[in-house]
Amino acid sequence: MIIGMWYTRTASQSTDQYLLGGRRFGAAVTAMTMQSSSMSGYMFMGGPAFAFQQGWYALWYAIGDAGGAIINLSVLGKRMRRLSEILGALSPIEYLEKRYESAAVRIVGSVISIIFLFSYVFAQFIASGKALATLTGFSYEWALIIGVGVIVAYTVAGGYLAVVYTDFVQGIIMVVCVVLIGIMAFSYVGGLSGLNAELSSIDPTYLSLWGKDLAYYGQWGVVLGAILIYAIGYMGLPHIVVRHMSMRSTKTVKNAILVAATWNQFFVFTPYLLGLIGIVLLPNLSDPEMVIPELAFTFFPAVLAAIFLSAVMAAIMSTSDSLLMQAGTTLSRDVYQRFINPNASPKQMVLVSRLCILIGGVVGIIVAVFEPPTVFALVIFAFGVLGNSFIVPYVASVYWKKANAMGALCAMIGGAVTNILWTSLELESATAIHPFIAGLLVSILGMVIGNQFGQTPSQRIQEAFDEAKGLRSFTSAMEKNISQDLAPEAKNISTYYFHSLKPNAQKGETDDHSAPYPAT
Repeated sequence: MIIGMWYTRTASQSTDQYLLGGRRFGAAVTAMTMQSSSMSGYMFMGGPAFAFQQGWYALWYAIGDAGGAIINLSVLGKRMRRLSEILGALSPIEYLEKRYESAAVRIVGSVISIIFLFSYVFAQFIASGKALATLTGFSYEWALIIGVGVIVAYTVAGGYLAVVYTDFVQGIIMVVCVVLIGIMAFSYVGGLSGLNAELSSIDPTYLSLWGKDLAYYGQWGVVLGAILIYAIGYMGLPHIVVRHMSMRSTKTVKNAILVAATWNQFFVFTPYLLGLIGIVLLPNLSDPEMVIPELAFTFFPAVLAAIFLSAVMAAIMSTSDSLLMQAGTTLSRDVYQRFINPNASPKQMVLVSRLCILIGGVVGIIVAVFEPPTVFALVIFAFGVLGNSFIVPYVASVYWKKANAMGALCAMIGGAVTNILWTSLELESATAIHPFIAGLLVSILGMVIGNQFGQTPSQRIQEAFDEAKGLRSFTSAMEKNISQDLAPEAKNISTYYFHSLKPNAQKGETDDHSAPYPAT
């Protein structure tokens, strides 16, 4: 709350400050906000619960997650930072419209973003209510209202600046607390060897990489999806992609990769391992999503456990504020200013953004009170649909110069519809293919096939694409003109050299500049 209030006045100065923080964030802040907002309440509740139910199989998700930051920053980082600034885009969806020169891309992108960003944030609100109820003893409803109220308040006040700097602090809290709980938990079960021995005595299939009772035996399509959804999925999440756009410069990327990768190795695996330890120490646990809170209260005095469990709230808050911020940005910038009031002043835009975030928070509380599904199912579903919709259009925007609007539309719609149908019809069990893999393949095909029927990007976009690659000092047109202008001069020099100097050089009458043909 203090950080949010601190940046209230700065955030109110302009739309750029409120929505993007003025593009001024360095490596450490960029890395921490990217990772803490990626690791949601799922990591403290959904992930451990899945490990509690399926054993070592759940670690497939952690393996993908461990490398996700490296892939995300390496693939999109520099090029998206340059291209978004060249195009003057302030939101990830606005970036897609300007890159593909199509209002339809913005409309479809906005609809998908609003629906599934809010679905994602509802999952965080549910996790917030459950975690705070455990910590304080309040009812779920009151815990939900208090927890979400704090998140909405500082996000509305401080905008993107408050979100990023609170994420930085919360990222440190998350890794320190989860490592301390992990150290204590492993000492109770006798380390990794002791844990595996206990699991084997309960049910040997907990040790299998195919899940409890070998439920996923031989289903490599499902395993590959479990790895890829977090290894590459972040490249399709608008609230993560916007971190590329807000970096201080392209030089930020290299150090941000180092910080993010280091943080990941300490953080990503521990929650899943705590879920495995829960099988041993908490065999009668009724709600698997409460594994980590119950373990903390088992190992530590109540006050100390509550302090350590602030990491759960930190994870939930760091993702919730980013999702709320992005959903509000999409509503205000990509819908209100683009289609309703194009002449809105910066002051009006900041006000509309704040109202959108506030309304989204209130609606989220209402939905979370009356319809509390499991955190795991909702996060995986929303994450998968967002990833399948946007990964291919974002990656193609910076690596395929001829990628056009028709291809982007086909990729977005095809990826989203496939994931929704695959999940709702439960086709994973019938086909042994993860919904994320199915959606990704259809999205790639949509981009390639759709691209054959669309218009080639304009010369302006192609030049911006080349400039974003960072390999040229001049545009393609300028280089071509320079070559044409210099060609006659080069020809004259060449003619003079071979007809005048070379014969003399062969006779040994040249000076030092004729060294290629010395007298012998």
